[in-house]
Amino acid sequence: MTIYPFKIPLPFFPHELTGYGLMMMVAFLMGGWLIALELRRRGLLEEYSADIIAAAVVGGIVGAKLWYVALTRDPGSLFERGGFVWYGGFLGGAAAVILNGWRLRVPLRWTMHVAAPALAAAYALGRVGCFLVNDDYGRPTSLPWGVKFPQGLPPSTAGNLQHLFGVPVPAGIDPSTVLTVHPTQLYETTLMLAAFFVLWVWRRRPKPIGWLFGAYLIFAGIERFLIEIVRAKDDRWVIPPFTLAQLTSVILVLIGLWILTRWKDDPTPDPGDYLRGGKELVASKTSTPPEAVATKQVSGKK
Repeated sequence: MTIYPFKIPLPFFPHELTGYGLMMMVAFLMGGWLIALELRRRGLLEEYSADIIAAAVVGGIVGAKLWYVALTRDPGSLFERGGFVWYGGFLGGAAAVILNGWRLRVPLRWTMHVAAPALAAAYALGRVGCFLVNDDYGRPTSLPWGVKFPQGLPPSTAGNLQHLFGVPVPAGIDPSTVLTVHPTQLYETTLMLAAFFVLWVWRRRPKPIGWLFGAYLIFAGIERFLIEIVRAKDDRWVIPPFTLAQLTSVILVLIGLWILTRWKDDPTPDPGDYLRGGKELVASKTSTPPEAVATKQVSGKK
């Protein structure tokens, strides 16, 4: 099967809308909706989902781009449209969400808990975008569901796979030959959708707040570690034959296990004034209480 990039020309605009940009938008919207559903179920402020998504968008884009620049060692790629790394986006988005939660005085464990299923679903949708833009594909394969990306980022040619990613190709093959590769983007979509459904069911279990995020980290780390085995990658120079993403995956799994162990018997933390009272509570603190108004009227003061 041959796949070409999905693009929509935009009138009066120098760039087109790509499948990646479209699915990123869908992923953030879906994530916000899922978080809002969970906050509503718990009787907490639904608007906090918008706070989380806004912070995640800004921090995620900045983090993903900076991580890519660090990997490629090319400062000029900072201003290019392409070049985003998921782990950089995850760390940047997480940092922004944590800072925003601290600003609103929302306990971190509550943020982690309500966002865990949404993170899995959003990641799955984001990988559909990678498939539509023909990026992040795998190594050559003869499996019937293998795909060719003649206009990929970069094209899945024998020369690119060998020289850019260090993937061995059959001797004597023309470097311009487009090879059939693993659609690793769709593998990840399938696995993380499965993780989402498990987390979505588990969120109703009587577990400590924050526990669900630990489970998400374990699922995400294991999924990415396995996918990296068949990914066409060029960053196995850190600790060969492992990729940088595999090393990061191990760290995520360890952090997830630590969370499950550390918080397994902890009491539920108070969600804080913002989540419990929201904007109404903030407004009430800045308005004049009715008792004070009545006192002023009786005393003749205005």
